[in-house]
Amino acid sequence: MARIIFSDGKELKDLSSVQSRLARLGITLRHWPAPTDPRANELLEKKSLSDTEKEELLGFVQNRFEELKREKGYQTRDMVVIHEDIPGLADMLGKFDKIHTHSDDEVRYILAGTGYFGFVEADGKQFLLEVSGGDYINVPANAEHWFEMRGCTRCKAVRYFIDTSGWTPHYTGRDRAFAEAATA
Repeated sequence: MARIIFSDGKELKDLSSVQSRLARLGITLRHWPAPTDPRANELLEKKSLSDTEKEELLGFVQNRFEELKREKGYQTRDMVVIHEDIPGLADMLGKFDKIHTHSDDEVRYILAGTGYFGFVEADGKQFLLEVSGGDYINVPANAEHWFEMRGCTRCKAVRYFIDTSGWTPHYTGRDRAFAEAATA
């Protein structure tokens, strides 16, 4: 379940309070339980997935894609599987751990694992949002943010797109307020 971590170490854990805080930045957070089918659980437990297995797992959450197509006009989706044995993982993640924006919404449905989105508020203050299995997040276009794993080694997430060209990061050059140390 999502939680907000502030730079002074304080936390916000109540889902409705977290959602309200995120809404100030135009961010939508929902909690959609990950699929519980035995085969889906088997796929969620695996470290890596073949393309066929990714498509199979996407099939278990097809209802969410259909809902988002109707609601927001999303046209395509894919699955990203992050694990510690991916060659060049640090370089791949390094593209997103700097504060940036996108020209389209960044939309993720976390099925397994944990990750951290960092956000910059209008007054320049920053906070982290920990997301884990069952969390759906829609970061609106042009919102200043970053993503990092913070010591977690695995994550499976569905990415939704209206147009994949809008997903290129545009770096702002702003410094992050959070140290690299893992968050407990």
